Amino acid sequence: MKKYIFLFILTGVIAMSYGYKVMADEKEKAAARIPLENYLKGHETGNAEFMKKAFYPEGKLIFVRDGKYTTRTFDEYIGGMKDGKPAADEAQRKRWIESLEISGNAGVGKIILDYPSVKFTDYMTLLKIDGEWKIVNKSFFAEPKQAPKPAESKE
Repeated sequence: MKKYIFLFILTGVIAMSYGYKVMADEKEKAAARIPLENYLKGHETGNAEFMKKAFYPEGKLIFVRDGKYTTRTFDEYIGGMKDGKPAADEAQRKRWIESLEISGNAGVGKIILDYPSVKFTDYMTLLKIDGEWKIVNKSFFAEPKQAPKPAESKE
């Protein structure tokens, strides 16, 4: 009987430990989502302040343009925003966090920006720096969409 009581208690302790870890992981994952959500809000509103909250100042935007490896600082990227002015076609734009994975103080997020003429897939590298999650690098792929064909006339 003592053996069963011990096993019952041990199982309870293990379950509680696992539950605590899962809750702690979910809390950390929620914290890591904050810069990704600020990034999305920056695109939605055109407000550079959201981008400044999302990005670590020393991070980089890394991409391939015309077949060549290209980088920009986050300051250069943010500087190109129309502060406080959403895009003219904002109502047709969709964006979301596709996935987020974290391990300790590092993570990676995948974001989709689905716009009328192009679909962007963004990959964000995140680090927890001084207790706060920030995007430290961004790379992306832009997939242009074909313009809809004009309706054929039946003359």
